[in-house]
Amino acid sequence: MRHSGTGRSGARGGTMSAGWRSRAGAVLLLAAAVCAPATIDAQWVKHRTPGIPRTAAGTPNLAAPAPRTADGKPDFSGMWITAPANALPCGRGLVECGIELPMSREGGYMGASLPGGLPYQPWAEELVKKNMATSSKDDPHGLCLPDTFLRAYGLPHIVKFVQTPQLLIALEEYNVDYRQIFLDGRALPEDPTHSWKGYSVGRWEGDTLVVDSIGFRDDLWLDFRGSPLTSAGKVRERITRPDFGHLNIDVTVDDPKAYTRPWTVRLQQQIIVDTETIDEVCLENEKFMRRLRGTP
Repeated sequence: MRHSGTGRSGARGGTMSAGWRSRAGAVLLLAAAVCAPATIDAQWVKHRTPGIPRTAAGTPNLAAPAPRTADGKPDFSGMWITAPANALPCGRGLVECGIELPMSREGGYMGASLPGGLPYQPWAEELVKKNMATSSKDDPHGLCLPDTFLRAYGLPHIVKFVQTPQLLIALEEYNVDYRQIFLDGRALPEDPTHSWKGYSVGRWEGDTLVVDSIGFRDDLWLDFRGSPLTSAGKVRERITRPDFGHLNIDVTVDDPKAYTRPWTVRLQQQIIVDTETIDEVCLENEKFMRRLRGTP
């Protein structure tokens, strides 16, 4: 299986309904997928998921009650992808591919649902204008670098949650990446080493998992426009599972270096079943960004 930079491959079973049928050219490039049909059957992309609620017709029952762990907490385990209201069909029999959330006719933009958009500091607003004017040639995603976990929730790539009483692990199919959310009561570090994913700790408030994260690099992108996240940033996620098939992730970003005030958006996810993650290594024979830059 070969992937073209940012695309998804594989004729997956999926659960998603028909979604958006067109998209701006730049986002279509980022969502493009290359199929290799000869390799599909050799992988678990059509493996029936056992033990999940199904309708009489055998399809996954997305409206069934959310599963719970042995200690009664909601179980977020499963494979997730951007919800269908923000999805883009990839063609060739693929499940729908997500585009960056929330939807915007002007390109993937984290603040599309906010009145007035994201409250950028002046330097951040100029940076975003520069990124858009240069076709986002410096986009870390296009350069095959790790995504921020917030951006990962809106891209056309599976994020698989594995939940234990002490740890929630997010396995990102894109670039075989991962994130750890510690549920063991530890505090966030006082002097973190700034990194792509930062440091994350979670606690339960009833059926809501509240996750606080800090310790980010200064050059991170939250969306296709390059809306920044800096080392001053604090991120809070409030994660709920209202039913079997969906996650609601309410995100608050408090980054006074990049924004004039904190802001909150909802990043919705839908479960994907009857398949499995596969290798999606962006740097393997990657040519998209070199062609975009006009280099050989």
